[in-house]
Amino acid sequence: MNDGLGHLVVDGNEVLEFKLVRDQDDLEDDKTSFGPEMCHQVFGENENIFGYTDLQIKLYYSAGNLQTYLGISYTDKIDSKKFGGLKADDIEGEIKKVLAPGYVTNIDQFVSMLKKDKIFTPYGKLIQSFNIESNNGGPKRTFEVYYCETSTPGFLAYHERLQTFLLWYVDAASFIDVDDDQWTFFIMYEKYPSNSLSGTCSYATCAYATVYRYYAYPAHLRPRISQVLTLPPFRKLGLCANLVKTIYSHFVIKPEVLDMTVEDPSQDFQRIRDYVDAKDCELLPAFQPDQLAQGFSVEMANQARSKYKINKKQARRVYEILRLKHTNTSDKIAYQQYRLDVKNRLNAPFQKKKLEMKKLQKVLKPDEFAATLTALGVTETQHRLANHYLALEDEYKRVIHRMEHY
Repeated sequence: MNDGLGHLVVDGNEVLEFKLVRDQDDLEDDKTSFGPEMCHQVFGENENIFGYTDLQIKLYYSAGNLQTYLGISYTDKIDSKKFGGLKADDIEGEIKKVLAPGYVTNIDQFVSMLKKDKIFTPYGKLIQSFNIESNNGGPKRTFEVYYCETSTPGFLAYHERLQTFLLWYVDAASFIDVDDDQWTFFIMYEKYPSNSLSGTCSYATCAYATVYRYYAYPAHLRPRISQVLTLPPFRKLGLCANLVKTIYSHFVIKPEVLDMTVEDPSQDFQRIRDYVDAKDCELLPAFQPDQLAQGFSVEMANQARSKYKINKKQARRVYEILRLKHTNTSDKIAYQQYRLDVKNRLNAPFQKKKLEMKKLQKVLKPDEFAATLTALGVTETQHRLANHYLALEDEYKRVIHRMEHY
């Protein structure tokens, strides 16, 4: 900024500190801290905060029930009288808009909440439990997934606190309408020993997903996974893949469910979904190597839907991943056949556009036709499709690498 006020402008991402607090010792342990990935949905597009020196914003949640503490500290604040009425940004005012009611600004009050958090038990119905190896060679870690609906007693107040994480980690995030009872929720917790002498355990919130049960004529459902978030301290553990498997397991046994869909998946989530679906489908008869070499088939789509509720579009993607997995890329002919198969699918919309262009060429003057080609970006489309294939193959290889090593 001009007038020597640049030192009063800070990047909100750099001054925000998050914690999932299990006990009071975590408050002083830097290892339990993590930051946001974005803050433009709270502080504006440029993500800056103005008016403070040595600003720190602490947003702490009790690990289980997510009771919330907001702490704002600084050594100095702009004097609006000295700078023509310029005021410091209202930090608490902006954060208050997105936090659930009931947050506290007194750290001692928050510490007192931690005692109650020790006896917190998850809402809803336990539907999955699994263990993973500890990174430090200690005992296995236990994780549990609970299923909730909007009618689950006490859950909506907890969810109101949980969904606030979306704004810091999911671009274009929005809060769902919990008045609609077609929403379902899958919450993952780590179950950890809180007292070795008594053998009692406590829970820490790890990840969650929301799924909307869309109606499908005449008497079916087509569940759509909407929001999925693994909190930063629990990433790189394979928890999201386990959460997706749990969601599938919940719906796949229901005869009224046609198939599963995903609402605008991020690249990271699509990769996890591909991994889960490909691991499942590679066991099906229709997806065996000899069948894959013959191209995508109706039987593949049918088996994927019947066994795992995978929709046709995703089944095709799984086919391409598995065919690449079983294609010897050193065999020029086999590799070329694979590339042509995928490119033909990618080119289908473009081929349709070319047919439309031929029709227009017959009725337009040469200069008008040339202008139309430019306006529709036909040449650029061909270039984009080539890049699309290369990017897609790279994504597929990442999925295959995970399949082969995990």
